[in-house]
Amino acid sequence: MGDVFVEQLVQTPVEQQGIELVERKGLGHPDSICDSIANHASVALCQEYNNAFGRILHHNLDKALLVAGSSSPRIGGGTIEKPMRLILGDRATAAFQGKSIDVQGIVIEAAKDWMRRNLRLVDPERHVIFQSEIRAGSPELTNIFERGRMVANDTSAAVGFAPFTLTEQTVFSVEKYMNSPQFKQQFPETGEDIKVMGLRHKRELHLTIAVAFVDRFVADSRTYFARKGEIANSLSRYLGPLQRDYERIKVDINALDDRLRSDDGMYLTVLGTSAEGADSGQVGRGNRVNGVISLNRPQSTEAHAGKNPVSHVGKIYSYFSSHVAQQIASKVNGIREVYVQLCSQIGRPIDKPLTTSLKLILEPGASLDDVRADAESVAAEELARMNEFASMLATDDFYRTWEQGMRCDCCS
Repeated sequence: MGDVFVEQLVQTPVEQQGIELVERKGLGHPDSICDSIANHASVALCQEYNNAFGRILHHNLDKALLVAGSSSPRIGGGTIEKPMRLILGDRATAAFQGKSIDVQGIVIEAAKDWMRRNLRLVDPERHVIFQSEIRAGSPELTNIFERGRMVANDTSAAVGFAPFTLTEQTVFSVEKYMNSPQFKQQFPETGEDIKVMGLRHKRELHLTIAVAFVDRFVADSRTYFARKGEIANSLSRYLGPLQRDYERIKVDINALDDRLRSDDGMYLTVLGTSAEGADSGQVGRGNRVNGVISLNRPQSTEAHAGKNPVSHVGKIYSYFSSHVAQQIASKVNGIREVYVQLCSQIGRPIDKPLTTSLKLILEPGASLDDVRADAESVAAEELARMNEFASMLATDDFYRTWEQGMRCDCCS
């Protein structure tokens, strides 16, 4: 127990399977908002813990719910009747060794800060009601943070994989492109709430894209459908380099639109997110740590966002398993796909998993004996740096760098 276990996985690589499904929920999707705010609030709390106490204390902020408000979008600009409500919950230490911090204020201000930075039309003072349900943690879990060596505060398992398939790369990059500053400058009517569903059927790729249009930038229905056509043309140019890899690429944008209906035949919003009146969000229902939801891959069920980055293996192992998989895929020849499974045991040092499992799909002509030692070596080297890796999860820079590392040049 605790050693690196390596085995060959005998199955068809995802790239060669007949059907592949990949989804990405974009920056302004209600679920993505919850995940991002939970992580940003955890980072803010970690910084305050370090400033006030010289260490990160027990907290888990992974119980966030964004309750949809009520809005009336209309051509030329609609109204917000009822604000969204963001409920932030779970546990956090507010007092330690005779000193205390304002946990509620820190977390709510972090949520407002994230919205100001990322949702250009949302005013958190007017459009959102913030409700904190954060309570003190249990003494047993809180005491974990006073031990000399950090141990897992949960028994949990996570899985990561590498490398991305071309479809995974494409779905990821399309949403990033549509939420880029350059795209917003060209198409200011597109909100941040963008969802991309990719269906690859053999060598045909079908992208279904939902993009919330901002009503104040739409003069009439003719403008809406004309701009939608221009967005489709922009995407066609962006996807042009992939024409050599697929027999056909089809893109559908806002598939529910109906030219024969009035305002309700178009996907219009006031603020650029469906959370203003149509769709609620919740931590754990968004993208996996690698930025996509891949139905052909094994998935972790952990809600990683908002968990503390020091002892909660649900968060640490989710990111770390993906990191180890990427390292193995990039450094070891002869491997087509790699899946890394990590399992913790509560009370056990986080850098000593109960098991580390490497499941490898090999390139034609390669054998397990050819790659086993190198794969084990890479995994062991990374395991030795797990505590260093986990410490980076307490910084905003980590998440920016992590997302940039997922980007590819498949469409550029």
